[in-house]
Amino acid sequence: MVRLVTHHLCHKIKGEDIIPDIESVSTHLNIFLFLILVNSLLSRFAVVNSPISPAPGVSSMYFAVAFMILFALWYGIWGVLSAYLGCMIGAGILADMPFSLNVVWSLADLWQVLIPLAAFAYFRANIRLRTKRDVGIFLLFGCLLNNLIGALWGSLMMVMDGMIPWTEFFVAFEGWFAGNVITTLLIVPFCLRYVTPYVQQTKSYVHNYWV
Repeated sequence: MVRLVTHHLCHKIKGEDIIPDIESVSTHLNIFLFLILVNSLLSRFAVVNSPISPAPGVSSMYFAVAFMILFALWYGIWGVLSAYLGCMIGAGILADMPFSLNVVWSLADLWQVLIPLAAFAYFRANIRLRTKRDVGIFLLFGCLLNNLIGALWGSLMMVMDGMIPWTEFFVAFEGWFAGNVITTLLIVPFCLRYVTPYVQQTKSYVHNYWV
């Protein structure tokens, strides 16, 4: 028994088991950094092209959320964290949002991608939307509930910080929620159904949802 354990440790020391793990971490780290860049650019572009006045950093057609949801379902926690940081940079920092507000306000995008990821994992749904059950889980948790919570959180944080008055809360919330639902429905189902098979063939795809 001792010899077997020693033999196994020797193989690990030689790198036979460690090298693949290092390569995996390196691959996902590169993907993570790339996703932050993409999410930041998409967020910034959406905010600039379809802003909601007087709510800085909020877009009536925030199509970035659709890709953030896809990235979360394809790349797990890497996609979730990149959504948060991408929002902080693209819709927050580049929109001159105060840092104290930005760090909590950007959690809206995190909820919007974490909820569908958790739901697909918990209910063991197929992200390729093969059955009506899969589609139902996506519609409830990946389109409606997640965007509802995100819009409520983001709009409420802006009101509480004093960035927008209570009288403008519904304007920000309605534009945020409606725009997110529309862009999610237009982009996400198609990509999950037809692009996912190709993503699943890559080394960067996260097979167990999280890491």
